[in-house]
Amino acid sequence: MGASVVAMARGAWAPDVVLIAAVTVLLLLGVITPAEAAAGFANEGMLTIAALLVVAAGVESTRALQWIVQRVLARPRSVAGAQARMMLPTAAMSALVNNTPVVAMMLPLVQSWSRRCQISVSKLLLPLSWAAILGGTLTLIGTSANLVVTGLAVERYPEFTWSLFEITPIGLAVAAVGLLYILVASRWLLPARAQQAPSIDSARDYCVGFRVAADAPIVGETIENAGLRHLPGLFLAEIDRDGETLAAVPPDTRLRAGDLLVFVGVLDSVLDLRKIRGLEPAAHDQVRKLGIRSGDRLLVEAVVGLGSPLAGTSVREAAFRTRYRAAIIAVHRGGERLAGKIGDIVLRFGDTLLLEAHPLFLERHQDDRSFALVHPVEGSAPVRHERGGLVLALLAGMVGLTASGALSMFAAALACGVAMLISRCLTAAEARRAIDVGLLLTIAASLALGQALVASGAAQALADGLVAAAAPFGELGVLVGVYLAVTLLTEMISNTAAAALLFPVAMAAGEAAGIAPRPMCYVVMFAASASFMTPLGYPTNLMVYGPGGYRFADYLRFGAPMQLLVGAVTVYAVYGWYLAP
Repeated sequence: MGASVVAMARGAWAPDVVLIAAVTVLLLLGVITPAEAAAGFANEGMLTIAALLVVAAGVESTRALQWIVQRVLARPRSVAGAQARMMLPTAAMSALVNNTPVVAMMLPLVQSWSRRCQISVSKLLLPLSWAAILGGTLTLIGTSANLVVTGLAVERYPEFTWSLFEITPIGLAVAAVGLLYILVASRWLLPARAQQAPSIDSARDYCVGFRVAADAPIVGETIENAGLRHLPGLFLAEIDRDGETLAAVPPDTRLRAGDLLVFVGVLDSVLDLRKIRGLEPAAHDQVRKLGIRSGDRLLVEAVVGLGSPLAGTSVREAAFRTRYRAAIIAVHRGGERLAGKIGDIVLRFGDTLLLEAHPLFLERHQDDRSFALVHPVEGSAPVRHERGGLVLALLAGMVGLTASGALSMFAAALACGVAMLISRCLTAAEARRAIDVGLLLTIAASLALGQALVASGAAQALADGLVAAAAPFGELGVLVGVYLAVTLLTEMISNTAAAALLFPVAMAAGEAAGIAPRPMCYVVMFAASASFMTPLGYPTNLMVYGPGGYRFADYLRFGAPMQLLVGAVTVYAVYGWYLAP
């Protein structure tokens, strides 16, 4: 375990490689059996996260939660403002919904939002995870560790009854201090390490037109409020309105149905434009004539090759749509931005064409001498706005079935993901891409390492030693010792495993010190969720590790003070409110 922590802290290898290697060593040394080493790959929690990644992909493909980005998140004026706008609703949702699916849903939204706001995503994703963790401590159903402790307590003390908001007073104090720490300390302790958007001068850029549909929700909105002003590497060059060209458009200009918006920018931001409901490509009529369902279309870049029959002819003369079953959206030529009507552009050798086509276009024209190069644009499948209502209904069903206890989180998430596939809210290829194999390997291996700590007796010995050392300091010392034992194990094994393992130890220590069982349960609950110093102990910390571009040391540097603050508030609240004379 120590070697794994050191290897990940140095950042020489990816976490999944390090942890799989550690599990292999423990297996070869006989510390764990082959069944224990492989048990993580069949763990319900790990499989639940895989199913939730598919559900999150369905949400992203339909932009069903786009209103959160536009209305709640909006455009902040600072990094701290962005963190506050994101963390407060995340914590609130995590109080009533298990925090793991909340992060799974919010992750792609926050990533695209950070690009649009030009804020490093590493400043947002770890706060997203921690806000969900803190929100999960507000109620008994917010995190699985709370449910585990509740179940064990009822089994040990049958007379116990629990209310949903029993731990809310402590949770509010802990969440307030934790969120405030993030807002203040992230400026210095959280790195801005993620890549910034490419510059418009250094990346291949296109001149593209989008028309505002008659039923678009952005009709009547200003350019600023519609989210069209601050896309990275992209600017609105002009608006063609009823034959009149509006150049240098101010941000308070209100959009009208039928407006033709001409943008110049890099491809990534062009993809963001295609996801805004109510914006149609200027070549929409040509795209519609292709007869291809919107869910089966994608963007393709094709370079006009040497000796191509397209060179020297206009797009209209070449009958491009009829001949290739694809519609040209924009044309890039060296450093020159080609504007005007697509049909009038005379193509040359080396021109890069941005096409909307069927995936079969790639197979049909991969070796076509008309093109020197053909490749798909990743993430370019059209947004299925028409299925957004269905996705929201499926999400509500998943949450309702889980909260009521009718289905486990895994069963509900799996059913929701399958329903999204059957109803074509997303394709099978999109579902496969959404499953992060590296993340799942990391989780499975960390579970096996946790099993090694338990099987070898190291976890129990560590817990017993900490509690015994704290016992001479009275009730407060026992609370501190139990909290440290649970939270230290949580950083190395799963929070539910740490809670289950140390629950009997905590109860025995509390009885020996004359402390009532209920306050000891509270300490175990909050300590089991206090995973801030490593990415291993909590699934949401692992989920943001790769996308945020973090290193292992980032968690330790930013999380150690957080751990001390949260621990101090928890112990002080439990002791002051329930034990102090």
